[in-house]
Amino acid sequence: MTESTATTGTSIDDTEVDRFSKMSALWWDTEGPFRPLHQLNPVRLRYIRDRLCQQFGRDPTAPRPLDGLRAADIGCGGGLLCEPMTRLGAKMVGVDPSEENVSIAKNHASAMGLDIDYVQATAEDLSAWGEKFDVVLNMEVVEHVADVPGFLSACGSLFKDDDSAMVVATLNRTAKAYLFAIIGAEYVLGWLPRGTHDWNRFIRPSELRRYLASGNLEVQDLSGISYDPITRDWRLSSSLAVNYMGFVTRP
Repeated sequence: MTESTATTGTSIDDTEVDRFSKMSALWWDTEGPFRPLHQLNPVRLRYIRDRLCQQFGRDPTAPRPLDGLRAADIGCGGGLLCEPMTRLGAKMVGVDPSEENVSIAKNHASAMGLDIDYVQATAEDLSAWGEKFDVVLNMEVVEHVADVPGFLSACGSLFKDDDSAMVVATLNRTAKAYLFAIIGAEYVLGWLPRGTHDWNRFIRPSELRRYLASGNLEVQDLSGISYDPITRDWRLSSSLAVNYMGFVTRP
């Protein structure tokens, strides 16, 4: 993708961009503030791979099951998803409004010998530039934007055709999510810096469905993600009470 001059997207929250920019050097520190995302990556990737293989008629056991699919990771941070998605065969475009995040992502991909197109931009920028994708990833981003419906609409406008799909991951606005994702993760266990999340910005599944429907998008699946304190692993769950992911298509 040819980089253009980014415009300011209406969904951007400058305070949130600044927060993650200040931590940009730590994206690839598996014991640092992004440790939870590193731990979440295996279950996120399996979900993304399996759902996309079902959508596009691919074999999930193939060495590069996503070969040929063009995918945008909106709010890519340091590239934690872009790199394994590239190894699965996807042609990745990593998109982030933070110059610092994009720089870290580019340098790490280069060190790993991976060809990933990173651009400092927003979903709205890509839409304005006429970019289109088979896959849009919107992972742990929606709870950090200023205009959720506008952001989701911009993401939907990036669909190349009726077979395109989006994967959304976010947090539910429940008492359990406040207890586990904020009190537990930020204050008790110290997995995340305090203030990383604002419970009032968490999105209920019913709200997510409503916002997507207004942009002619439909949730085909919702799956929860739960933490097993015994194995210290994350796994898919039927409970949407805290973390959950959704697979979204155009009806």
